Amino acid sequence: MNEKELCTELVRMTKKLDAMGLSHGSSGNLSVRYENGFLITPSGFGAEGLTEDDIVFVHLSGESRGRWQPSSEWLFHRDIYVGRTEFGAIVHTHSNAATALACMRRDIPPFHYMLALLGGDSLRCANYATFGTQALSDNALLAIHGRKACLLANHGMIAAGKDLAEAFKNTVEVENLSELYMRTLAAGEPMLLSAEEFADALNRFTTYGKPRE
Repeated sequence: MNEKELCTELVRMTKKLDAMGLSHGSSGNLSVRYENGFLITPSGFGAEGLTEDDIVFVHLSGESRGRWQPSSEWLFHRDIYVGRTEFGAIVHTHSNAATALACMRRDIPPFHYMLALLGGDSLRCANYATFGTQALSDNALLAIHGRKACLLANHGMIAAGKDLAEAFKNTVEVENLSELYMRTLAAGEPMLLSAEEFADALNRFTTYGKPRE
């Protein structure tokens, strides 16, 4: 896709997340890798009124162009793109269930095999740091290592993927798993999958959602 098409997709996905209740007001942000940097939603903007002309380009050096400032969280977007070259898009939201767990500073353990979709047997919660800081970015990189998503303590969640479609799918899955885990905790402690059981599920996900060869 060219720059205009990617900006259109960022606006469309921002509005979709808002309509689904996964993003609220001006919280959260989305980005997509482009050339030697990335396109990202602007600081202080929500879905309402957002247009393609509001999207900001940020070079991997940190320099930006656009009529608005980039999202205050551009640092962890940049650092994830640098550290994880397989990712082409990143979604950050303050969705209800994921943020509630993040406020408990609690990892999600292997209570359900669908965690395998996100790359491992747990969904880690990054240590707390003030939003928009290098410390938050550093903590997020540790938490998302070997995974496609993580929680951010007392903040929200991050999901990434090869493109916006996958990053969106992973965002939905993080919220679903977070809600399921919250409900399970309300009833008691869950029975966790063994390492062998989870490894089998993880292996089966190597062909999940892929065409026949």
